[in-house]
Parts: sequence; structure tokens; C-alpha cells
Amino acid sequence: MNKLLVKREYRKAQDIDEDFFYDNEWQEEKTNNFDDQAADNNKFLGKFLSAKRINILGFIIFLVMLIFFFRSFQLQIVKGEYYSALADNNRTKETHLISPRGLIYDKNLTPLVKNIPIFDAYIIPKDLSFNQEDRQNQVNEISQVLELEKGHVETILDQYPPNYKFRVLIKEEIPYQEALQLLIKEEKFSGLYIQTRNYRNYLYPYEFAHILGYIGKITEDELNDNVQSEYLLNDYIGKNGLELYYEKQLRGQYGREIFEVDAGGEKHVSIFKQEPVSGQSLVLTIDAVVQQNIRRILAENLVKFNKTRASVVMLDSNNGQVLAFISLPDFNNNLFTGGISHDDYKKLIDDQDKPLYNRVLKGEYPSGSTIKTVVAAGALQEGIVTENTSFLSTGGLMIHDRWFFPDWASGGHGRTNIYRAISWSVNTYFYIVGGGYEDFQGLGVEGLVKYYKMFGIGSKTGIDIYGEKSGLLPNPAWKMKYKDEEWYIGDTYHLAIGQGDLLVTPLQVANYTSVFANQGKLYKPHLVKSIITNGGEEKEISPEIIRQDFIDETNLETIKKAMRQTVTNGSAQYLNNLNVEVAGKTGTAQWHPEKENHAWFTCFAPYENPEVVLTVIVEEGGEGSEISVPISFEILDWYFNHYLNS
Repeated sequence: MNKLLVKREYRKAQDIDEDFFYDNEWQEEKTNNFDDQAADNNKFLGKFLSAKRINILGFIIFLVMLIFFFRSFQLQIVKGEYYSALADNNRTKETHLISPRGLIYDKNLTPLVKNIPIFDAYIIPKDLSFNQEDRQNQVNEISQVLELEKGHVETILDQYPPNYKFRVLIKEEIPYQEALQLLIKEEKFSGLYIQTRNYRNYLYPYEFAHILGYIGKITEDELNDNVQSEYLLNDYIGKNGLELYYEKQLRGQYGREIFEVDAGGEKHVSIFKQEPVSGQSLVLTIDAVVQQNIRRILAENLVKFNKTRASVVMLDSNNGQVLAFISLPDFNNNLFTGGISHDDYKKLIDDQDKPLYNRVLKGEYPSGSTIKTVVAAGALQEGIVTENTSFLSTGGLMIHDRWFFPDWASGGHGRTNIYRAISWSVNTYFYIVGGGYEDFQGLGVEGLVKYYKMFGIGSKTGIDIYGEKSGLLPNPAWKMKYKDEEWYIGDTYHLAIGQGDLLVTPLQVANYTSVFANQGKLYKPHLVKSIITNGGEEKEISPEIIRQDFIDETNLETIKKAMRQTVTNGSAQYLNNLNVEVAGKTGTAQWHPEKENHAWFTCFAPYENPEVVLTVIVEEGGEGSEISVPISFEILDWYFNHYLNS
């Protein structure tokens, strides 16, 4: 039994070994089969991905990675700040804070202008949705809240690209109560902005129109000229007068505020605010009361004499300050502030008397006999004549038995020295002194031009308003260039009595008259006395002397005496009834063969210690002694007897 058991156990063990052997043999065969298959696969891949193709694939992968690297470098390093700013813009809104425009006062700090706050509605196109449907809905909502006709806003926005980043004006001068409601709703309408600005109201709309000028909406050319000054598309800017000349000071500096906004474009937190800086204010050299009354006197006399065009300028003879500045007809400058209507503008420009034309600065006229004081001063200074030199006036001069140059009195003025020549405006004396006659050598054209220039004739005075004309000072070279003609003795004679091609402005005449009143100083006229800074400090504008000491004091005194005789026993005796002593010179300027002459009178007062220079011209007024002298009488009487004594 034991043997049998042993045999069985042996047999099991043998069976197990056979199974084990069989399994090992299968595993080995299986392994060999896999190795053969792998070898076959390796042979296949080696044929499909050759070394060359693998290199190309590797290069492509490298190139793609390189492109990604450089693009990442460009976005993050090169243009990092730019895209950061764009991201900021997507979450912020910037609003400009308009600075209050500076005020303008007369010399006594009486306001001449007033700023009235008004409201305008704007849209910034880039702040609207770029989705066409959403954008249209926004525009419709804005149109509705602004109570605008359907299509009005679209018509305006169609003029600008969708990403336009500047304000576009949609509605002007919104009433105060309506504006308050809109300011509340503004945050709910992305792209809509309600902006406050100051409406410029001129308190003396006629009296100071030619001095102050007016403001108006900035043009494209003006915007381009001021691109560095942060002007906005719909800004208002000084157009002429002091508003233009002192634009930089009056405008001030705009502020700005930046808000954080949510995805809907609503403002939440102010993250930056720069307060606006108010414009500086101007204090004029003119008293509004003086300006008003002199304008009134001039206007009344124009009606009385049936004339329509004239100008008056009054200067402080001792510093060049302008005390009065009137050009008639004038206009209402408030018409321009909010944008003048087509009908109102057409009425102004079609008016044959040109109310927009500033005659004090731009009016160019023959000087007539007002220039004779300058000729006499030059002749004295050059030693050509003395106060005792005299010539016989028999009614005019005959040259070469061909050309006759007349006196205004047909029978002449008899024996004439410098005093009689000025006081009675004797042409013969100035023909001889200016151009010479027979053996007597006058100043000649060169001498006349020399002294005319010294007194400021032919050049701008430099007054603080744009648009001033320089007049015309002819000479032989000018005549040849513009007329293709030689210069004759007759041209010199005409130049010596303020006729021919010579042209001056009323401001120039007043300015050279002041030289005889202040002992030889030619000042630069100015309208602004001082500028008030934002801190309240008043900075005075100092007088500026253009030229001085070019005529000896004794010669100036001689001319001054002669001008006084014009009033005491000459062509301006009408002024003897004043209780202030006046010295002056009349002038009658021929300018058109078929129209009346221009009437001049220029003077200073009081005679002993001059304070003011007054110059009046009435276009086509006839004789200066008949219209300009009476007007001057009324002005001086009011000024010295009422104004200074009130």
C-alpha cells in the first residue's frame, strides 16, 4: 500500500513537471513571437519616419515654439504698457472738467461779462456697444431720454467711426431742471455725458463789442492749431477782440476725472481727479461810464449830421492806456456767443456800413492835415526851418507852369510861419517844407518817410488786439513796384499834407498826437490794465515806450504852441468855449472824387498838463472843423466838467 502510494505521488510530480515544462515552452515561444513582431514593426517605422523626416518635424515644432515665444515677448514686454492701458480703458471712463472762463472788468472792477452755466449732452462713440443691435438700442434710449427726434442722433454719429474716442455734441443748452434729471440718468446710459459749460453773457453788448469781441465754437482749423493745448472737439474759444488776444489767460486749464466702471459701463469709484484751474480775469484801462457816454455822444451827432460811420479813440497821453475806443456802427456781440443765426449774420454782413468792421484798428484813411504836426516837427529837428521861418501863401504853388497845388483858401493865407501854418492848416507852407520849392530844400521824400516812421506811421502800434492794420507809407520804390510809375514832386507834396497814397488808422493818429502832449514819448497803446491771477493777485501791465527823445524838447514845445493856436485863433476856435484848454489839429482828407471828404480832429487836454488825447474821424463828414470839432467839444465838455467832477 505504501508502494502504491509512493508511485501515485511520483506520478503526480511527473505530471506537474510536464505541465511546468509545457508552460515554459509556450511562454518562450510566445516571447519569441513578440520579439519577431517587434523586429518587424521596427523595420516598418524605420521606413515610414526616416531620420530626415524626424528632423523636419522637430524643426517645425521648434519654429512654432519660437513664434509663440516672440509673440508672447511682444505682447508682454514690447507692448505691455499699451495693452495694459487698453485694459484700463475697458474698465475706466475719463471725464473732462471744464474750467470757468476768466471774467473781464472795467478799470473800476465793474463786470463787463458774466458766465452763465448751461448744459450740453455728448456721446463718445467708442463707449457705445460695438454690437450693431445693442448699439442701436442704446442710441434709441439716449434719443428718447434727450427728447430728440428719431434718427437725429444716428445722423450725427454716422459722421464718426464707431471707435471715435472724443465727445460728439448731441444737444446744446439743456434747461437746468432737465439737466439735473439727465445727470442722474447719465450713469445708466453708456456713452452719454452731460457737460456743464459757461455761456458768455456780455453786459454791454454794443459799447464793448469791438473791444471784447466774442467767443464761439472752435473750428477744425482752430482745433488743429491748438492741438497741444488740450482743446476739445466742441470747445468754445475767443474769436476776436480781447477774448481772442487773451484766450490763453482767460481759458484756464481743464481738469479731468477718471472713474472705474462695471461691465455695463456704469461709474462706481473715482480713481483720479485733477481739478480745473479757473481762467485769469482782465481789468481794462477803460471806464464803462466813459465808454458808454462817448459812444452816446458820437451816435447822437451822427444822427444830427445824417452820417453813419465814425470812430473815436481816447488815450491817456502819459502811459498809452486806452480810455475810450468806439467804432460806429457796432453790433450786439451776444448774438455770436451761442452761435449766430444765418439771418442775423447775413443782416450784419450785408449792411453797407459794415458794423463788424473795427474802424479804430482797421480803418485806413488819408490822414489829411493831422499829419502836418509831424512834418513840422521833422523840419524843425533837421534845422530846415525855425519857428520864425515864413513863406508867402498866395493860394498855392505852380510847378513848371504845368501843375498847380492849391491851398484850401483860394486867395492864400499871406505870410505864414509854423504857428499859422499849423493853426490854419496852410498847404503852401508844407509843400515847401516837405518837398522844397525853387532854391529852398525841404525834407524831401526821404526825410518825410524818416520822420513818419519815427512817429509810428506805416506800422502797427502793437495794441493788444489782433487785426490791427499798419496803414500805408508810400515811397518811390513802393510806387514803382505797385504802380509801375516814377515818383514826382507832386507825390512828395501830397505826402507832406497827408494826401495821395498815404493811409493811417485813427489809433495811429491818436498815438502820434500823444508825442506832443507828453514831451516826446511814443507809447504802445494797451487796453488791459492788469491781470487778476487765480490767487487773487492783480498784476499790473507796465507802460511800454516804443520810442522817445527823437525830437528835441524845444521843437516839441513849438508844435505844442502851434496846436494850441489852432483852438485860440485857428480852425478849431469852436473849442474856446470849453473851460479846459485844448490844443489840436483839424484835418480834411480827400479820398474819392465823387464823395465827401473824411473829417478829422485830433487834440490833447488840458494844454499845460495834458491828461488825454482825443481823436475823432467821421467818414464822409466833410470838413473836420464843421463836424469832428463839435463832436470833440461835447466829449471833452462831458469828460472834464461832468465825469471828472462827479
